[in-house]
Amino acid sequence: MLLPRLIGNDFFGSLKDMQRVQEQLNRLFYEEGKSAEFPPVNVWTSADGALVRTEIPGIDAEKIDITIVNETLTIRGSRTEESTKDCHSCHRKERGFGQFVRSLQLPFIVDSDKVKASFKDGVLEIELPRAEADKPRRISVVSE
Repeated sequence: MLLPRLIGNDFFGSLKDMQRVQEQLNRLFYEEGKSAEFPPVNVWTSADGALVRTEIPGIDAEKIDITIVNETLTIRGSRTEESTKDCHSCHRKERGFGQFVRSLQLPFIVDSDKVKASFKDGVLEIELPRAEADKPRRISVVSE
């Protein structure tokens, strides 16, 4: 009894319409490279420092700019638009292109002289040692 009512109201057609709207929204926000959170990052911290990993495929390591000011890490770069032969037309375009900037506030001051960065297979890894003056120190209590 419910199935004929659903079919009569074109329930499945409505689902297809909603799916089309969702696809259009995805194209609007992702195909144009408008995502505010690019590149995505993972950050791990300890008492000694932090480790940052981010995926930036399709970029030369020489075109990545990393700066540190106090507790702020900034990663800048640019990815050029991919093109193919003239006989191909674009069917789907999800990878963004253009310039990007990502800044992260760290929970401590970094010793910028000891920062190490490596880039392999599209993954950027940045080791950020904590400044000695900013590390927590244990204070001994002396009883009198």
